[in-house]
Amino acid sequence: MASTVIHAIYSDDDVLMNAVKEVRKKHLHINEVYTPFPVHGLDKAMGLAPTRLAITAFLYGCVGITVATLMMNFIMIEDWPQNIGGKPSFSYIENMPAFVPIMFELTVFFAAHLMVITFYMRSKLWPFKKAENPDVRTTDDHFLMEIDATGKDGKELADFLVTTGAVEINLIANEA
Repeated sequence: MASTVIHAIYSDDDVLMNAVKEVRKKHLHINEVYTPFPVHGLDKAMGLAPTRLAITAFLYGCVGITVATLMMNFIMIEDWPQNIGGKPSFSYIENMPAFVPIMFELTVFFAAHLMVITFYMRSKLWPFKKAENPDVRTTDDHFLMEIDATGKDGKELADFLVTTGAVEINLIANEA
């Protein structure tokens, strides 16, 4: 079965935001919006669910502080205790104030690096991946809204999108 999508191209981000709201009012499904820069509030206008990346950042930070604590306890207390400047090396708790900078740095290190890896995996941005951008102008100065038009009148939908401020409308038929 063939699926049909309409690519509506806009030249201004404010016009795009209003168009997204109008398209959502007509209960049309927006597959994707391609923009040359992040548009504040577009995710809410499209009705996308909030991201859970902040939760993963917290969990990755917890992993980092756990690794830091276990690493410093093993290295500085159990494996090779040293008398550095008269500092007691009998227990981790007695030395914890000296270890706070390392705990902080490893918390940030783990959270940052694992967040980048998670973002790339969730976005499916693998090395040497071919770009999926349908129109090269969306990397420069245009905005593209891709709307599912399967089973809908393409002419009527195109006329509606022109009223929302689209500067160009393209009907794309995909063979599945």
